[in-house]
Amino acid sequence: MRLDTRPSGPGLSHFLRRRSSLPAWADFAWRVALILVLIAIVLLIHWIDRDGLKDNLDNHISFIDVLYFTTVTVTTVGYGDIVPISPQTRLFETFIVTPIRLFVWLIFLGTAYSFFLRNTLYRWRMARIQQALNNHIIVAGFGTSNSEAVRELIARGHDPHEIVVIDSNDTALAEAEALGCNILCGDATRDRTLTDVRIDRACSMVVSAGRDDASILITLTARHLAPDIPISIVVRNEDNELPARQAGATTVINPVSFAGLLLASSCTGHHIAHYMADLAAAGGGVKLSERSVTSEEVGKPLQAVSTGIAVRIYRDGRPVGYWESGAQALQAGDQIVEIVPGLDR
Repeated sequence: MRLDTRPSGPGLSHFLRRRSSLPAWADFAWRVALILVLIAIVLLIHWIDRDGLKDNLDNHISFIDVLYFTTVTVTTVGYGDIVPISPQTRLFETFIVTPIRLFVWLIFLGTAYSFFLRNTLYRWRMARIQQALNNHIIVAGFGTSNSEAVRELIARGHDPHEIVVIDSNDTALAEAEALGCNILCGDATRDRTLTDVRIDRACSMVVSAGRDDASILITLTARHLAPDIPISIVVRNEDNELPARQAGATTVINPVSFAGLLLASSCTGHHIAHYMADLAAAGGGVKLSERSVTSEEVGKPLQAVSTGIAVRIYRDGRPVGYWESGAQALQAGDQIVEIVPGLDR
């Protein structure tokens, strides 16, 4: 799993990168091999042109002296005990060995960063970001359904830095990052992945993995780690709605069934489907809102709500319609669903 941070935001994020086709040991091996080849080339030329070198200790240039001079000049600027004296040797040191020296140091620094410093920085950033994650929304999968859900959340005023998108597809992650969301490349069915995004401190989770079995497994994993988090799941097969609820989903959405409802409504009323879409969209003239009952509203009937057109309450998880007797006196802890003006009003 890859985890880096983006300095512009307080949330969890990745820098996108394509995974190398070489394993780590092979990547390290070819770097070492390249350095050895460069040293071998310089050693060969120094040996051929050894008459252009002078040993200030004994005035004799042996193979060991050439080997020593080569390694010293490739890695440092030399110590002055062996020096080039001929013009061609000095030109070789200036225009060939000096660029090779710089290139070797770049390889050294790049290797140190790739295999050591980056991992240290990775762990430090991850620990710092995890401390800041709180009351965020986790989005498992970034296909058509969840990408539209994220756009709608942002349109409704949610800060993208408070949304964490989990997916294993680089293209999907790039799209989510372009929206300003935090992204995590990983498998949402794994405990480690959900723990890394601090699911125990999240306010809600949306699951749409593209396959019902994967979505249900993600829901099971999430419910195991966070027993109280609200989980909304998308399933495409009606037979999987019950297993999704049994897995711990708070809300189960079947887009095929919902589309059928809209189509059926359009047959009995030309404007019903349009109004339902208006209610669901952030940019519509009206929208649905859910909130807790206030202390001033306790004891009053649902019709007395003045912040919008109240259509339903949820009491102990059970829906109560505005026409039912239970709606004649609001109680503490009730959740009110109401129709309010849209953002453009």
